[in-house]
Amino acid sequence: MLYLIATPIGHPDDLSLRAVKVLSEAEVIICEGTKETSKLLKHHQIKARKYELLNEHSKPEDLQTLADLCKTQTVALVTDCGTPGFCDPGADLVRLCHQNNIPYTSLLGPSALMGIISLSGLRLDQFLFRGFLPAENEARAMAWSRLKKTKATQGIAVVILDTPYRLKKTMTELHTHFPDRECVLVLNLSQSDETILKGIPEKIIKNLPFEKAEFMVLIN
Repeated sequence: MLYLIATPIGHPDDLSLRAVKVLSEAEVIICEGTKETSKLLKHHQIKARKYELLNEHSKPEDLQTLADLCKTQTVALVTDCGTPGFCDPGADLVRLCHQNNIPYTSLLGPSALMGIISLSGLRLDQFLFRGFLPAENEARAMAWSRLKKTKATQGIAVVILDTPYRLKKTMTELHTHFPDRECVLVLNLSQSDETILKGIPEKIIKNLPFEKAEFMVLIN
C-alpha cells in the first residue's frame, strides 16, 4: 500500500495527526532526500525503518523497484515540502501503482497553491496554474512569451512558482511581460518570516525583503 503524505510547507507542526500515525507505522519512507525528511521525522519523534529515494535522478528501474515495495509493504511517499505528485516525480510512482493495481491513497495536508489563493484576498472562480518555469534562458523566454499570448491569461489569474534563488529573476521577468498586472507574492509560506506583498511587479521588486526565498506569485 502506498500512502501519499503531504508534508509542511514551512512550520513542522502543520503535519496532520493521521500523517504522523502513518509515518510512524510505515515500513518504508520514500523521499526526495533524507536531510529534510529526517529533520521532520525527528521533530515528531518518528524513527524511520527504511528510506528509499525518488527524485529527478531516479530511473525507470528505480521506479519499478519502489512500486514492487508498495505491493507487499506499507510505504509512505513524501516530498521535502508539500504534496507528493504535485510538480514532482511522485506522479510517476502513482501512475505505475495504478497501472499495476497497487492500492494507494492520499493524506491531504498543507498546500502552497491553496495557501497563496487564500492569502490573496481574491474571489477566484478559476485560475491557471503555470507551475515551474524552465531554467534554461531560451526555453524560459519562450514560456513567458506563450503565457503572455495565451487567451486564458487575459482575465484569469495565473500562479507561478520557481526555485528560491530565482526570486529576483522571476519578478524582473514578470515586470517585463506583465508590468501593469496586480500581483500577489507570498514568501516563505507558513514560516516565521512569512511575507505577503501585493501590487504591480515594479512595486513588489522595490519592497523585496530577501535575496532568495521559497515563493509563489499570483498574477491577477
